Amino acid sequence: MEQLNAQQVHAALPFERLIPALRQAFIQGATVPLRHHHDMAHPGHRETTLLLMPAWQDGDKAGVKLVTVAPHNQDRPSIQGIYLLLDLPTGTPELMMDAPALTARRTAAASALAASYLAPKSAETLLMVGTGTLAPLLIEAHATVRPIRKVKIWGRNPEKAHALAESLSHLDLVFDVVDDLAEAAAQADIVSVATLSRTPLLKGEWLKPGQHIDLVGAYRPDMREADDEVVRRCRIFVDSREGALKETGDLAIPLAQGIIQPDDVQATLFELCQQQHNGRTDHNELTLFKSVGHALEDLAAAREVERQWKEPS
Repeated sequence: MEQLNAQQVHAALPFERLIPALRQAFIQGATVPLRHHHDMAHPGHRETTLLLMPAWQDGDKAGVKLVTVAPHNQDRPSIQGIYLLLDLPTGTPELMMDAPALTARRTAAASALAASYLAPKSAETLLMVGTGTLAPLLIEAHATVRPIRKVKIWGRNPEKAHALAESLSHLDLVFDVVDDLAEAAAQADIVSVATLSRTPLLKGEWLKPGQHIDLVGAYRPDMREADDEVVRRCRIFVDSREGALKETGDLAIPLAQGIIQPDDVQATLFELCQQQHNGRTDHNELTLFKSVGHALEDLAAAREVERQWKEPS
């Protein structure tokens, strides 16, 4: 069984191929049990989280992601893990690959897939809130599905924001590091937020008609990237209802407070890709996609890695 490192996984998943692969996976579907989520106590530190995410397509392929999240790590990444792709009929493990790289690319691709249905077709300006691992991938992925020309970057650390812009100088985009988040949010066609914030960064009063909001962080019920007014004003879309309504504070908190109702979620990526919902229907509406991650995305990305790896060069 071969094992692929992070660099090999990234190289095997260009967005021009990964985004259509995800679209096809959401059309076809798969068996995806609820993921196992275990918080393991680590006295003196925040708990270490263990995630197990299986998925399979009957008679074909199966995969499982095993990931640990250790926020206290200083000398190694906080997110580590592996993805194992198996032949389902025989149960034979076929390919093992770096899970953080796979997760990062499929997460960005899922946001771009959602934007292909929800963002204005003429979107030219993207605001990236956050400067972490996902930020460069989200910028590239969104620019794959919309005619993005200008990217504004906001981060708590301006040096990291400038470094992010410099790292993407090879892209045909104009970058602008900003310090006024409110002003930048009002000027953007797409606002993508990928942070570890526990309190809202994006405010609904800043938004203008016709924007698309892409919320990628806030992976726990006690974390938020957007305030109540954002979710109240926007038409809400998610990758899966089961996860989005429970696992992220961006939706779970306003749900608990009665600000929004479960029926306010318009559709999932399954329904968008299967054309059961039209996505954006009005030029002036505000749309929001909340990403929490789905094991189908991992399986689709892992299968794309396998195809690329086996293709003759």
